[in-house]
Amino acid sequence: MSQEIGVIGSPEFTTGFRLAGIREFANVPEEDKPEELDAAVTEMLEDDGVGIVVMHEDDLEHLSRTVRRDVETSVEPVLVTLGSAAGGGGLRDQIKRAIGIDLMAED
Repeated sequence: MSQEIGVIGSPEFTTGFRLAGIREFANVPEEDKPEELDAAVTEMLEDDGVGIVVMHEDDLEHLSRTVRRDVETSVEPVLVTLGSAAGGGGLRDQIKRAIGIDLMAED
């Protein structure tokens, strides 16, 4: 069974992914994030058809402590955050945590 990529965020954030063919998404407008983001993330994490969840890094601040812990410890689906973080270590660390192997390590 192949799994989909899911995207959660503001309509401005999800639009580019949708144009690229991503079918699993949750639009949560900026003004609704404090009330609705937890539910959107929880629903996406529980969807067996989603293998990767993409969110903007800044949106993690809107999550409750419980949902944030669930996101940070989830192996399947794995969460990938995009945003203002400097450097490329974030994605590398997330992949390593998810599969237990550093795919970018040089032999």
